[in-house]
Amino acid sequence: MTGASLRRRDDGAMELRVGGFFVMDDVETGSERRLARVAVQGGARDVLVGGLGLGFTARELLAVPDVEHVVVAELHGEIVDWMRAGTIDGADLLADPRLDVVIDDVRAVVDRQPSASLDAIVLDVDNGPDFLVHPDNAAVYGTTFVAACARRLRPAGRLCIWSMADSIPLRSVLAAHFDEVDATAVDVRLQERDEQYWILTASRHRPVGGG
Repeated sequence: MTGASLRRRDDGAMELRVGGFFVMDDVETGSERRLARVAVQGGARDVLVGGLGLGFTARELLAVPDVEHVVVAELHGEIVDWMRAGTIDGADLLADPRLDVVIDDVRAVVDRQPSASLDAIVLDVDNGPDFLVHPDNAAVYGTTFVAACARRLRPAGRLCIWSMADSIPLRSVLAAHFDEVDATAVDVRLQERDEQYWILTASRHRPVGGG
């Protein structure tokens, strides 16, 4: 598995890449911050995030007064090292006592959470089910992992997924385990061109059995 890397563009923006693929930059961060806001609608206290990235989603979550604890699963430990060293912003984020960063696959981190222990799970571990950076991440969008997420959420909990594009197959998987599924387009400006990213949100209103 190829690690993460940073690239400073000619326009001054810092890009995060994984395996040579563009993941995000520090200029257009609206969709990552919007993802956090959607996840905590309704007063979430305990949140799990798949993907630290450049820290914008976690920072937006921790700016919400109701949020008491955020666990972030990050596969690439070098990102945390860069934050601690000041190579990228985030040293203050890591110092927040409400934040725990775990260097591990998000599937393993979710599996270790007790049933009905989270108010929201936020997944931004790839570019979406149709634009995988890591082939193994296909399982993140599959029924087994989505079902595991549903079991870790409290009643009225939310699973929110960032994607480069809408995905009808992913909507179908979400609908099999949640009561409501919504897909929202977010307008973004990427290096002088207009694009859209997507946030897929699944919520439920009843307990899910199992462990």
